[in-house]
Amino acid sequence: MAENSFPLITRDLSWLSFNYRVLQEAKDPTVPLFERIKFLAIYSSNLDEFFRVRMANHRNLLRVGKKTKKELEFSPKQIVRNIQEVVTKQQEEVSSIFENEIIPELKKHNIYLKRRLDLNEEQREFVEDYFKDHMLPFVQPVLLVKDKIRPFLNNAALYLTVLLLAKDNPEAPHEYAIVKIPSDHLPRFIKLPSPENRHDLIILDDIVRHSVSWMFPGYDIEDTYSIKLTRDAELYIDDEFAGDLIQKIRDSLAKRHVGPASRFVYDREMPEELLESLKDVFDLEKYDTLEEGRYHNNFDFFKFPDFGLTQLKDPPMSPLPYRDLEGAKDFYKAIKERDHLLHYPYHAYESVVRFFEEAAVDPNVTHIKIIQYRVAKRSRIMQALMNAVRSGKQVSVFIEVKARFDEEANLVWGERLEKAGVKVHYSFPGVKVHSKLALVRRLESNHERMYAYLSTGNFHEDTAKLYTDMGLFTADKRIVSEVARVFSYLETVKQPPQPFKHLLVGQFNLREGLEALIDFEIRKAKAGKTAKIILKMNSLQDPTMIKKLYEASQAGVNIKLIVRGICCLVPGVKGLSEKIQAISIVDRFLEHSRIFIFYHGGRERIYLSSADWMVRNLSYRIETCFPILDAKLRREIKDYINIQLRDNVKSRLLDEESTNDYYKNGSDMAIRSQVETYYYVKRKLDNGAKQGGNSK
Repeated sequence: MAENSFPLITRDLSWLSFNYRVLQEAKDPTVPLFERIKFLAIYSSNLDEFFRVRMANHRNLLRVGKKTKKELEFSPKQIVRNIQEVVTKQQEEVSSIFENEIIPELKKHNIYLKRRLDLNEEQREFVEDYFKDHMLPFVQPVLLVKDKIRPFLNNAALYLTVLLLAKDNPEAPHEYAIVKIPSDHLPRFIKLPSPENRHDLIILDDIVRHSVSWMFPGYDIEDTYSIKLTRDAELYIDDEFAGDLIQKIRDSLAKRHVGPASRFVYDREMPEELLESLKDVFDLEKYDTLEEGRYHNNFDFFKFPDFGLTQLKDPPMSPLPYRDLEGAKDFYKAIKERDHLLHYPYHAYESVVRFFEEAAVDPNVTHIKIIQYRVAKRSRIMQALMNAVRSGKQVSVFIEVKARFDEEANLVWGERLEKAGVKVHYSFPGVKVHSKLALVRRLESNHERMYAYLSTGNFHEDTAKLYTDMGLFTADKRIVSEVARVFSYLETVKQPPQPFKHLLVGQFNLREGLEALIDFEIRKAKAGKTAKIILKMNSLQDPTMIKKLYEASQAGVNIKLIVRGICCLVPGVKGLSEKIQAISIVDRFLEHSRIFIFYHGGRERIYLSSADWMVRNLSYRIETCFPILDAKLRREIKDYINIQLRDNVKSRLLDEESTNDYYKNGSDMAIRSQVETYYYVKRKLDNGAKQGGNSK
């Protein structure tokens, strides 16, 4: 718990607790085997990003020597120590899950991960031929000579360190070398010649281990140990407000993969003498090193071969059509008649794609506007925008090029769109644009009519199959006029002529609007009236908002939180937060929607949003929080939230100790919210078909 006038859980430790919930899915025997392997990959991928971003920041503070609490609100040294302790413990569990659970389960299905000493003669010949034919040009063996040879380790690349003894002088001290494991060029899992009805595999690392003696003639190989270095991913733009920001981002991207070390991982079996030598060669401090198991880069498990054994995967939950839009003869008339709310990935994303494809060819459409934060590599939406320009439409795209790890892809898309004639607007200095908005303007009977799409998630056709999000199609003038104001601001950087009345928009009224809604509940509770708040989000970290929620709890407001990731609020503290209950749901889909429900004296206010409650979202981003004005859609969202609150299969209780205990709500029936939601949406679809096509 961080020192403060009120209790807070340290952000990074809360995040590590979330990543442990991902690891819980890998250890859950009820999860299909290949999905457990996938969750190992997700855990590893998450952790890599954490070290490249968050841990890199703490280590930079350590390097410059800022240690006092007067300079910072925390001690970087203590934070780094705490993180290392937690991650080391988790990595021991990762190794145990893989060795003691995953490998035995694979064997039950005739899948064998073989090490080099387990190979039969045919497989040894195969491995040796594979090394010579495919790997030899990439392994780059290097002898490590103190103070003379200091090779550069590529970011996240895998290497073997080799413990050598000279054959002609066995009494001489050990020598050391490194060899690259070329997983950036070749598959990590190689299929071996196998008997019928059996699948033998070898990990690429072990092919290098088998072949390493050929690379060092004159030496005996005493042992090998794997290592990996991840590098700081921050772009470090000196001054966003001066010069060409886009060019600065391009220049910084070129340097990202040569940044300072953020984590050096090594096989925990490595001798101390070798580790100390490596620290010296690569100029590493103790706080740069972290022990793991025999293998690193477990995110390569994303590509673990499935051998066609689909029964070892999650059963299909194919996205369901939203017939009221997908099947509409007049797409925009269907939106004009009423608002439409879609739930992804339970609904297909086709309606969103059609929104743009229809606009591109509709002769009555004059303008199309969209905000892009992350975009698919192959995007029908982007193609529709380029087609729209060719059809004479005015197309405006705001591209946020500071979307971490998507900067380069967004710059590439920006160039393609500009070449096609699209008007592209780029990032603001000092502020990220994170709103998920689109707007289409049509001329109907010589009058202007606007249609908007507002969402909790990105315009990304791929993640729409994996992330739970909600999207609203509307022609309601109260909403679309304010969406148009957001775009006008992004295009002109001029204060909107009218304030936002319905939307809550970052940099304008978002933080104040949310605080006002909480204050309303506080006043009602103090007056002895019913007061309730339900909040669903990815992260809750903003200290001001947490303090406000504590105040609400103390006043008697009942608060339920569903927070997937970081939760710095401490629920259930007597006299402070005993009216607050917090859960987290981690399952096959990534929970991504942000939903805020305020009882508001019985006249419920329900909002969907692009914003989590973090300092960066509420203070340094253009975010959008939009109300659901249609009563039927509000009931639908409440149904969805109630299903989540009843989850007693994939829901974990959030508490100060980060125990991640599974939440048991006393129900005799197992309720898994993502499965329940899918069938909730399916029932509405089937009932709509029976009633003549109205899927609502």
